[in-house]
Amino acid sequence: MFVAVVLDLGNEDSLKAVTGLLFRYGFRQMQKNVFESTSLDDKRLSRLKVDLDRSTDYYDSIRFYQYPVDDTVVITSLNEKRWRRVIIRESINEDS
Repeated sequence: MFVAVVLDLGNEDSLKAVTGLLFRYGFRQMQKNVFESTSLDDKRLSRLKVDLDRSTDYYDSIRFYQYPVDDTVVITSLNEKRWRRVIIRESINEDS
């Protein structure tokens, strides 16, 4: 599964903790505050999210872009210490 992570962290301590976790889970830094992995499975991704939740505070934001998940794109975000999830499915055009 392809997973991209975008960080908007409130302080340097959070940045060090979160980037350290991402590197430990096999992510590569692509740009400042943008990381990617193609080798993460669902179990390790769930564990990463728990670890990230413990390493962040109220002012930190993290967004995950995952593909494919049951032929959909899943966007998961941590904002104000709450996880939210959006699933994007391909719309089927019946006129075609």
